Amino acid sequence: MNKPKVVVQPPDGRGLREVTMGGQTVGSAWSLRGLRKLLRRLGHPEDVDVEDRSLIVWLGGDSGTWPAPTGRRRATIALMMAGLLGSMVLLVAVGMPDAIGALTFAGRVTGFFFAFAGAVQGVAALAVLDYWGKRRLRFSGAVILLGAFIALVTNGLLSFMWLEEREYTPYVLTYLPLTGWSIWALQLLLRERAWTGIPYPKQFAAGVTATTLLATFNLAYSALYQPTSAPVLFDLEVKFGTPQPDAKRQIIHLPVTFRARNSGKVPAYIASDNYGIYGVSVKYASDGSGLREWRRMMDADTEGSRVGRYVKSPTRETISAARFYGPSNWLEPGEQYVRERVVQLPRSATYDMIEADLTMTVMRKDRGRIDDAFAIPHYSWHTDTQFYCPPIECDDHIINRGRVLHNNNMINVTRRPRYVVSYYGWTGSGAENEFYILSHRPREVIDFRRGAAEEDERERERYGVALTNAMATIPFARLLGTNSN
Repeated sequence: MNKPKVVVQPPDGRGLREVTMGGQTVGSAWSLRGLRKLLRRLGHPEDVDVEDRSLIVWLGGDSGTWPAPTGRRRATIALMMAGLLGSMVLLVAVGMPDAIGALTFAGRVTGFFFAFAGAVQGVAALAVLDYWGKRRLRFSGAVILLGAFIALVTNGLLSFMWLEEREYTPYVLTYLPLTGWSIWALQLLLRERAWTGIPYPKQFAAGVTATTLLATFNLAYSALYQPTSAPVLFDLEVKFGTPQPDAKRQIIHLPVTFRARNSGKVPAYIASDNYGIYGVSVKYASDGSGLREWRRMMDADTEGSRVGRYVKSPTRETISAARFYGPSNWLEPGEQYVRERVVQLPRSATYDMIEADLTMTVMRKDRGRIDDAFAIPHYSWHTDTQFYCPPIECDDHIINRGRVLHNNNMINVTRRPRYVVSYYGWTGSGAENEFYILSHRPREVIDFRRGAAEEDERERERYGVALTNAMATIPFARLLGTNSN
């Protein structure tokens, strides 16, 4: 029984020629070589005569009419797939850390959105082979169009965030070129009417555009710019216990309790902290002239609140000082840390008051993650550390340094790395406690103690850094009035 004739249809707009047999489509071909492969699958011999009109009917051209620009088509496929796959890798790399490990719901949703958008672009990359191939799938063009649109929105958002501060990061070599690529891809797909074949194309385009834009910018706004409704709240308390005289020596044991409690709803790192116990002495001004020293004390950058009408020339010396909880520790909401100290004071001391204070710098844990290196102290008097500083140049101090990552990974890929530094120094008469967030990795103490104020202030606001303190005072006469029995 004779086979029906093979009919080669005229080339379409891409140069692809449909092949039918008995009124049914049996395939398509880009070239004569492709047609011979199709004929072999249909049972014709390998050396079939394509000019035999009894076997093959040519419409819209003969066996030499193959206008498909093969090189250009393959270049378009390669470039389109490279852009979609590159954007997929970038968005998954940006989204997965937040989708898995973000401490806030908004951060996890943002991460999931980016990761899902990357998965869509992976599907779109596979659809490229069909759309610029035989187009066996009805919606392959629409899928690619959706992938290119997502690439424009997400990479454009990352590029916009980078332009705010224009700090170099290796990721800028991806989302800036991908933004340009997505513009080219959308122009090409719109020119080719890639949405053809889907029902209600206008409604589809409007829905995709509105949903993508609203989701992207709402998530970015809630994660990056929306003011927090849950501020960091820390309660600090300093409390003197009952003084106890020593039975054998002329000293008094004074208990002091320091307490820090996270009374808010946000976990917070201890960035730096210290407590101190001080003896305060004043001179008696019988003529009531003490208040005249107020301006002098304020000019000297001392506490004007110590001035009174009948006291003047207050002095303060450190009795005990140390770090409280220590950098890199944190307190969850409702959690507290208590430390008790007992100091020994000679009964012969000439203090008028005993003061104790507790100072803490805290950083929101939902804004940033500090690495474990921040817990390692570096001592200035150890010669084997890069923070070694000879005593002739600086006072003794302890440095804690670590990397901080923002809890929204979009910021991490559009900014330089940030580092946190906690400085605790001893001047010989008192302690100094400082904390910095820097955009460069400090190598020695002068790297962050000079010219860091402006940068540090901006970063403190970004990461939610807050300073809190508490103080208590007890008259020294109360200690002396303790029953020695």
